[in-house]
Amino acid sequence: MKYIEVIANQGNADTVAAIAEKAHAQDFRLGVTGEDGMQSMRILVSDDKLQSVLDTLQSILGAQPTAKIVVLSVESILPQPDEERRKQEGSATAAREAIYQDVEKSARLDFNFVVLVILSTLVAGIGLIENNIAVVIGAMVIAPLLGPNLALSLGTALGDITLIQKSARTLFAGILLVVVLSAGLGVLYPADLTSHELLSRTEPGLDSVVLALASGAAAALSLTTSLSSVLVGVMVAVALLPPAATLGLMLERGATELAIGAGLLLAVNIVSVNLASRIVFFVKGIRPRIWFEKEKARRASVIYVLGWFVTLLILIIFIYGRHLIVF
Repeated sequence: MKYIEVIANQGNADTVAAIAEKAHAQDFRLGVTGEDGMQSMRILVSDDKLQSVLDTLQSILGAQPTAKIVVLSVESILPQPDEERRKQEGSATAAREAIYQDVEKSARLDFNFVVLVILSTLVAGIGLIENNIAVVIGAMVIAPLLGPNLALSLGTALGDITLIQKSARTLFAGILLVVVLSAGLGVLYPADLTSHELLSRTEPGLDSVVLALASGAAAALSLTTSLSSVLVGVMVAVALLPPAATLGLMLERGATELAIGAGLLLAVNIVSVNLASRIVFFVKGIRPRIWFEKEKARRASVIYVLGWFVTLLILIIFIYGRHLIVF
């Protein structure tokens, strides 16, 4: 459950009470009215009702610059709801605003992002060169490259051009930084091209496509259901860092064919994560609140999904053709 605290003009109390009643709120309370005429109102709602209540409140109070809407998490409630109610809340989609807040942070090209990319690249590069899978997995967990992909997909779902541009810029900068740093690491720490961990990132196949699609869908699903702990497993399953680091190492050694393989795997992961996560956001009903924004987001989503789908088909054809040439 969530507590929605509304701070608005006391004349809105009856309207807010009606919204709470319509949503079958577990509780509704009116607080004291301040000297400025603003009153605190609290609504206790289940997670499956949260988004509809927030949308209604924003529609009514959006024109009031002094009004505030705050969502508070509820750690526990006694007595416990019945089993049916717990099932409904367990399957509820997280509020659009909460998802946006979490994802937007990961799309920022800031000091923390750059430092994490540098550290994870150094760890991954050494792990790949030394053929140490434990070190590679550690780098995959701390690498921040999955976040911008999900932000790019969410930005399209909401028709948020600012988020789309910000996440695309962060993703591009992050991958470029990984490739350059790993190439520099290869100069200082010559790579053994027979390393299994390196070679495994240069041979993408159809299994890579399936894994990336499944992992992208799992990442988006974990966000929309507030199961953030699942993201750790997803980061390991569809890590973008190792193929990007492998690409840099192979370019530094002049191994063009192997570099192409690593680049293909990186491209497959990026495309698949974006395609699968966008589909999950659509199925879970993540879309803008206002109708004209919905139309804009719908048009952008059609172009977005078709673009990624066609790109994925081209990559699959290229991978399949490359294997035929090799064998």
